[in-house]
Amino acid sequence: MQRFFVEPHQIDGDRHEIHITGSDVNHIVNVLRMKKDEELWISDKEKEYHCVIENAGEDEVLLHILYVQEPDYELQNRIYLFQGLPKADKMELIIQKAVELGVYEIVPVATKRAVVKLDPKKEEKKRLRWQSIAESAAKQAGRALIPQIATCITFEKALRMCNGLDAALIPYEKAEGMQHARDQVRALHGKHSIGIFIGPEGGFEESEIEAARAAGAIPITLGHRILRTETAGLTMLSILMFELEED
Repeated sequence: MQRFFVEPHQIDGDRHEIHITGSDVNHIVNVLRMKKDEELWISDKEKEYHCVIENAGEDEVLLHILYVQEPDYELQNRIYLFQGLPKADKMELIIQKAVELGVYEIVPVATKRAVVKLDPKKEEKKRLRWQSIAESAAKQAGRALIPQIATCITFEKALRMCNGLDAALIPYEKAEGMQHARDQVRALHGKHSIGIFIGPEGGFEESEIEAARAAGAIPITLGHRILRTETAGLTMLSILMFELEED
């Protein structure tokens, strides 16, 4: 069943109605060709609404709320992915799959070895493109919220954000063995906010690892193989989803 996101002001609880506006109208009416009496899901990031279409116009789609439920399939932990800027279109893949795996927010980070340098004049356009990918992935995955794609920040600012989190991990090939990694992942139970730091193609410099360690991030290994940047973050998210997902 199709899923869309709305802001609270679009919901009229007294009338049991939801008003869909903007680009979603075109998607519902012209792309999906949905009509009166067809059903769909709506999320306002806190609750889910099972609705039926009452009227599908050119500028607005009016929905009638059949029932409301509290979503229980979001991770109880908010996972922040601090992703070193990768080359080419790898960021789009990372965003799409990270959203599917339950990430809460993705923060692009300019690290020392990052080859990509975002043009300040084009950066917001790029971020909006990434946000659109996150929204599409959230709809496809049945998420109750759309993870936010932050503005690109420096590694130093990312570490300051890390100070405000309950825990943070940074995969590093020279970290201690697998048992240490398992112990650190299991220790995340009960942590509300968790950061994951992933380097670009060239990885992190030693000084960045030490700075991250000083900020509270714990280096861990992901095994004996060297993973690409687009693989490392998704591996971490998969591990955390499996470990932290509640029954």
